[in-house]
Amino acid sequence: MKRSVLPGLFVVTALLAAPAFADGEKDLCTTNLQTISNAKTTIIAADLQGEIANSVQQAQAAQAKNTSEGTKECISITQRAIQQIQNSQKGG
Repeated sequence: MKRSVLPGLFVVTALLAAPAFADGEKDLCTTNLQTISNAKTTIIAADLQGEIANSVQQAQAAQAKNTSEGTKECISITQRAIQQIQNSQKGG
């Protein structure tokens, strides 16, 4: 009996943690989009505006899929865009 309780707890913990992790990814996607939105109004160089706007559209389309894969795609796109913004501020 004692031997089956411990593995059972791991299974329950894993099942409960999975949705929480997915929500965290969605939050990261949304947070990244908000970060880009905030930067667009203040610090994005004019020559980068179009590229960042395109990235935001792609990220929002990925997010709208409402799937785990779409969320991961959104995070990837937005992180690249944020990196571009940061690099432009460094002069690179």
